[in-house]
Amino acid sequence: MAANNGSADTFETFQRSLQQVEGATMVTENDSLAHVMMQMIEENRRRYKMPANLIIQITTLQNQSRSKETALLTKNIGTYDVKMRRKATIACATLNQWALDFEGNRDRILESILEAKELGAKFRTGPELEICGHSCEDHFYESDTFLHSWEVLLDLLISPICTDMLIDVGMPVMHKNVAYNCRVVFLNQNIILIRPKLCVCDEGNNRESRWFSEWKKRRQTEDYYLPGIVSAVSGQTIVPIGDAVISTKDTCIGFEICEELWNPQSSHIAMCANGVEIICNGSGSYTELRKTPIIDNLIRSTTFKCGGCYVFSNLRGCDGQRIYFNGASSISLNGDIINRTKQFSIQEVEVIASTIDLDDICTYRNKLRLLSNFAAASPNYPRISIEFYVTTAYETGLAVSVPITVKYLTPEEEIEQGPACWLWDYLRRSEHGGFFLPLSGGADSSATALIVYSMCNMVIVAIQKGDTKVLSDVRKIVGDDEYVPLQTTELCNRLFVTCYLSTENSSEETKNRAFALATQIGSYHMAVSIDNAVSTVLEIFRKVTGVCPKFISRGGCSRQNLSLQNIQARLRMVFSYLFAELILWVRCRPGRLLVVGSLNVDEALSGYMTKYDCSSADINPIGGISKTDLKSFLKHFKNKFNIEIIGDILNAQPTAELDPLVDGKIQQTDEEDMGMSYSELSVFGKLRKENSCGPYSMYCKLIQTWANQCSPKEVAEKVKHFFRCYAINRHNMVVLTPSYHTARYNPDDNRFDHRPFLYRSNWCWQFKAIDKQVELQSGQ
Repeated sequence: MAANNGSADTFETFQRSLQQVEGATMVTENDSLAHVMMQMIEENRRRYKMPANLIIQITTLQNQSRSKETALLTKNIGTYDVKMRRKATIACATLNQWALDFEGNRDRILESILEAKELGAKFRTGPELEICGHSCEDHFYESDTFLHSWEVLLDLLISPICTDMLIDVGMPVMHKNVAYNCRVVFLNQNIILIRPKLCVCDEGNNRESRWFSEWKKRRQTEDYYLPGIVSAVSGQTIVPIGDAVISTKDTCIGFEICEELWNPQSSHIAMCANGVEIICNGSGSYTELRKTPIIDNLIRSTTFKCGGCYVFSNLRGCDGQRIYFNGASSISLNGDIINRTKQFSIQEVEVIASTIDLDDICTYRNKLRLLSNFAAASPNYPRISIEFYVTTAYETGLAVSVPITVKYLTPEEEIEQGPACWLWDYLRRSEHGGFFLPLSGGADSSATALIVYSMCNMVIVAIQKGDTKVLSDVRKIVGDDEYVPLQTTELCNRLFVTCYLSTENSSEETKNRAFALATQIGSYHMAVSIDNAVSTVLEIFRKVTGVCPKFISRGGCSRQNLSLQNIQARLRMVFSYLFAELILWVRCRPGRLLVVGSLNVDEALSGYMTKYDCSSADINPIGGISKTDLKSFLKHFKNKFNIEIIGDILNAQPTAELDPLVDGKIQQTDEEDMGMSYSELSVFGKLRKENSCGPYSMYCKLIQTWANQCSPKEVAEKVKHFFRCYAINRHNMVVLTPSYHTARYNPDDNRFDHRPFLYRSNWCWQFKAIDKQVELQSGQ
């Protein structure tokens, strides 16, 4: 049987390929099987414009009768399926990077690429600025940061791990003396595209425009001249930089960077209209309570309204700042999430891969007639074409990924896991020997202790699963190369020291609660009286001035009372650092401990704290968490870990225990001292920060919200009292201990809440406006 016209050159190539395959059975043009296969090859060449110089290899395939085995693969750089089913496996990396840790960051990137290959992926994307780390901040002004980023990229280019895979990484790039936050895409030592960020983020904790400019030339590219060290390897002098997409032999890939997903004019809409099927977002999104479902809904809606595959690759961990990157990387297809990484984990590298059928994207979009009409008139994107296949040949039997049901963490679980991971990153990277906590037996310090316990529990689980990196870090922290922790309480005793620092004003109830909690979690616990130190300080003051201050209950005034409270509080800070410095020396271990604080976000907001007391610590895991959320967390933790003493802690009235006891009973409570409840504080904080309310607008909102519980005059007095306290104590914010950020009304002065620290405390103009409204309301 003669071959069809035009297929002779294909058959000759077919014959030559057979000669190169050991053990292959030669066929002739009259062979019926060869004739059928030649027809299929010729049809694909004509229909899909496949080049004539196909390299055809033999593989094994059983026919239905199993009487004959043969198969054909067509290959041109990538492997090509003559049936034209387009199934692609895409990998998405979640990395725990560290600002300026170029060596560690490089190794984690390489590990993720290797894992992606093992998962069968031919394309890998990673988080934002993964090469240098996200929180380099003013180090982005330094030329060293750009130089070392290129050096890391060079290491990736020449690594054999990176061959035969399309790879997308994040790094800073300087172009025409302008710094850009970029994605760099490369394949087999060649840089394909440098894609700058189109929309930088200046909201919340982000100050990106301080260091980077936006790429203003939409759908345009320019020539970028590569550094010599890179050109020497890639053989390229010029590569494209700009807003473009990449066309492989079988699909089209586009890019967004973090904030562009949130932008009301997101570029993914225009890219989808231009036939881009896979959109990658390298992100650096940090955690806030209840934020993760919002991100997932954005990603779902992106592919629901436009179709396509959206690959969201996020950082995870503490890379040197108060924020904790949220993890939760995901792959979405046509409105469904089909794969997702964990939100919180102490695992440094987590890679997910999904197999998608690209024809499903075509079918989905074709049914969206509004999108099709919009696409028909959409201007073109610049396309960078490469000779590479993302899909796999003969993948008919390759299972595609299916939609998954995402189980979101509750806020209580987020508090249990997020700050614990943040503490672990800080501990191992700061090279300290553990944590020291002044444990008062109250809710806040107890919550902090339980978060440290949660950290120890996560470490134990990781070690039991075989995470050698975590075990190595534990051994380095405790100074024992042979140590293998077996139980959470055992590890907690090694890493965590708690201390009840009492005075004559401390009660037996709080002392007993602190001891019981320390016993149940396994911390190394001490009870220390500091009365002698308080007496010594007062005696020095008496010798100098001839007088000695008294509590109000003993005949003193409010100024004397406050100074006596502050002496106790500040001495606790002094003793905390003394024991943190030396307790490991006492226990015959190297190093020192980090002092952890336990001031919640509501107390910071109102200024209910002593400057340079126990709120002054090295780090604070609950500084961005409200009292309301902390109580819910304590209930959750009690039920999950069966720690019974938490019930007593929850039932106790919050108190600083700085005033004298009466008949051994506590007389002072936090809410009485503050003049407002914690629930009211939470409302004030959200209105002040999240709703951007000043005194007058806050009053106007609350007379509606609290209409059933307070008169307009009572609302006015509460609002005025809050803003007086806020103004008087705002100076405390400038020395707040670095804390884990998670509340959207966090008053942290460092970068999240930029306001003066010197206010006119009577707010005369604003309060007069409130008074006028009260008169109007009363007249009605």
